[in-house]
Amino acid sequence: MNNFKKIGVSALAGSLAMVSANAVEYTVSGDFLATFSTADSLNNPTESGKGFGADTDLYFSTSGELDNGYTVGYVMSVNTNGALTNSSSQMVVGMGSFGSLHLNHVGGSKVNAIDDVMPHAYEETWHGITAASSNPSFFGGTLNSGSIDYRIPAQEYSGITLNASVTYDPNAQSVGANDAKGVGATTVSGRGAVIQLASDFGLEIGAGITIEEDNGTNVAGSGGLTEEEAVTAYIKYAYGPISVGYQEAYKNAGHGSGTLGRDTSAEFMGVAYTAGDFTVSYGESSLITEGNISNIVDPEIELNSLQAAYTMGAMTVAAAMSETTNASGISAKTYNENTLAVAFAF
Repeated sequence: MNNFKKIGVSALAGSLAMVSANAVEYTVSGDFLATFSTADSLNNPTESGKGFGADTDLYFSTSGELDNGYTVGYVMSVNTNGALTNSSSQMVVGMGSFGSLHLNHVGGSKVNAIDDVMPHAYEETWHGITAASSNPSFFGGTLNSGSIDYRIPAQEYSGITLNASVTYDPNAQSVGANDAKGVGATTVSGRGAVIQLASDFGLEIGAGITIEEDNGTNVAGSGGLTEEEAVTAYIKYAYGPISVGYQEAYKNAGHGSGTLGRDTSAEFMGVAYTAGDFTVSYGESSLITEGNISNIVDPEIELNSLQAAYTMGAMTVAAAMSETTNASGISAKTYNENTLAVAFAF
């Protein structure tokens, strides 16, 4: 099942002649992930257990060139381990020296791509946790689907590479994909920007900002336009087999019923060591929810994860031991999860 070769619409030209006169050829690839996980919640036995799991995906991609030299590409990831779902899909228009436009139908925005960029052997520290309120990777999530990016061409000067982008989402906070009409049921629009600098000697720094505007219908008692801002910044350094990183994020809550003034901040750090096909990493992250107008303060949520991975051609074997304290913002609630995973790419 090596890349499924290429499936062309031209092979169905007889039956599809009335649909399109231009055949589009897609390349299909896929992967498979099998896991065995154990979970132990010291405060809630219903969250404890163990079991086998699987995740299977197919990837459809195509590209072409227009008469003016611009390129157009499309990629879609289909989750096939249950009901077929479009888990990720983007269209990219490459304009040469003018940069590129990215239509993020389902996921794919640049602002969300830097929510957590710490080095790791398997997944982020928050991967696999069941409580959304324990996830510190909030940056850019509401501008991820149904948005559009403009990205400049990479600029290189004296060993420094600059990448920058801007994102616009007229239906911010709408996490699902819009249909062909492009209209979402939300009153919030958002915009964001990302800038990244990488050097030949292993140092990389980056920062991003998002701003969301609400017309007032979602804000309890405000009756007018409000803004919500989020910022993040990170630094990473790679020297030989060692990579280290540190990142912070902050969100100034400005709209949403019951969230006015309830700001959040997050912190991430990670270190990874790679020797050939073997990688081991350790990461920590935290999420702080500050007091709102009722002066309610949740305890700091802390996550840590020790991971290792070994790659043998198309197969990767990985293991992770993770712990969350004050899970879901509940004081002294501890959640532990251990995962053994085997992944295949075809």
